[in-house]
Amino acid sequence: MTKFEQLAQEGYNRGLEVLEIPFKSNRIKGLYCNSTIAINSKLKDSRKKACILAEEIAHHDLTVGNILDLSDTQNRKQEMLARSKAYNHMVGLTGIIRSYEYGCRSLYEMAEYLEVTETFLADALEAYRLKYGGGITIDNYYITFEPYLSVIKIL
Repeated sequence: MTKFEQLAQEGYNRGLEVLEIPFKSNRIKGLYCNSTIAINSKLKDSRKKACILAEEIAHHDLTVGNILDLSDTQNRKQEMLARSKAYNHMVGLTGIIRSYEYGCRSLYEMAEYLEVTETFLADALEAYRLKYGGGITIDNYYITFEPYLSVIKIL
């Protein structure tokens, strides 16, 4: 079962309807409205669809009203909040550690292991760098984000 299929099942279990629809515009990847999530069926990469679905599920949990107009500051804040929740769900600090423990040593390997796109992973890591600065200790690990990503096991 792919990560996209797992997330779709998670959505169904929470009362969400997840549909794949061929949007006229390729710019639209996914939308959420009234407990229904629509994912652009033209997308063929299941990892990309999973990343989009995670964000749309987060919109279900966090978003109020129509936030399509991103020139509005409040809408941008809601968009970033949903995106942050998607990063935590799909990557997370523990996902970084699991990737390290699995033997991943590049962003490509991490993205494959976590079943996300490299772009989504890079965006998540940048969000964590902005939030945590140089690094953070979690469990028996120290994760650094500057000057580059590294994971150090604390003995």
